[in-house]
Amino acid sequence: MQIGIIGLGRMGANIARRLMRDGHQPVVYDIDAAARAELGGEGATPAATLEALVGALSAPRAIWVMLPAGRITEGTIAHLASILGAGDIVIDGGNTYYKDDIRRAAELQKSGIAYVDVGTSGGVWGLTRGYCMMIGGPDEIVTHLDPIFKTLAPGIGDIPHTPDRDSHDARAEQGYIHAGPAGAGHFVKMVHNGIEYGLMQAYGEGFNILQGKNTDLLPPGERYDLKLADIAEVWRRGSVISSWLLDLGAEALAKDPALDGFSGYVEDSGEGRWTVEAAIEESVPAEVLTASLYTRFRSRYAHNFAEKMLSAMRFGFGGHVEKK
Repeated sequence: MQIGIIGLGRMGANIARRLMRDGHQPVVYDIDAAARAELGGEGATPAATLEALVGALSAPRAIWVMLPAGRITEGTIAHLASILGAGDIVIDGGNTYYKDDIRRAAELQKSGIAYVDVGTSGGVWGLTRGYCMMIGGPDEIVTHLDPIFKTLAPGIGDIPHTPDRDSHDARAEQGYIHAGPAGAGHFVKMVHNGIEYGLMQAYGEGFNILQGKNTDLLPPGERYDLKLADIAEVWRRGSVISSWLLDLGAEALAKDPALDGFSGYVEDSGEGRWTVEAAIEESVPAEVLTASLYTRFRSRYAHNFAEKMLSAMRFGFGGHVEKK
């Protein structure tokens, strides 16, 4: 398929590359001319302006916006709305707040433009591992875009088949789902990221306890000088708490056992806050996720080894560089 891609950062550029590997034809735009030229040299069609990108696509056009959530995405979609026509499709693959999706879909529908929100997980590893996608939008539009999603998804791989799934959507085993109407994709991705906060916090606290076992607060006979890199590595292999996050933590500890390269200052990208807000709106308890969010706030004033673990994992999956 032919598709426009706006935003050639850590994920947008690799989305274009993965699509090209499977024969799709991206037309790409970024404010950085060097980023456009780099993808152009790899086979994409670079466009110097949004108008040029739209002009290079055949109707019905599909344009994937992969920009930071907030003002830049809002402005870009508003610009696209003024130059696209009925039957065209706008896809937001960033981490947009799902209520903004609902509003945008209604606004674009007035002009006959379809809107699809794609919660996209995979970070800087998506080119090789694929992207787990949670999609919101009209059934017929999501079906039309299926070749794009199928290419970007990880595929079944070597993950064992889940028993009793025969009556469920087969796309989930490929690594993507149509979650529901506008906003549903980003809502599911939002909760995914909220859970991620809790998982990362659990690893961080656990390794902080392990790291502190050699403290002089304990009697000499109860002190252990534990090798955290080895513990992380052995837990990766057959342990019930193995995960990709633990893989990334093990990699960081092997390279820098004291994690001296990380300050312990931990940002939050918004989805954790929105997940807690959703829990409040639904009157659903979310003690762990809420506590993990507040720990990130506290980390900006005082940090410990647990927060260094959080920073190491954030850098591992998303290339996030924290403040010092």
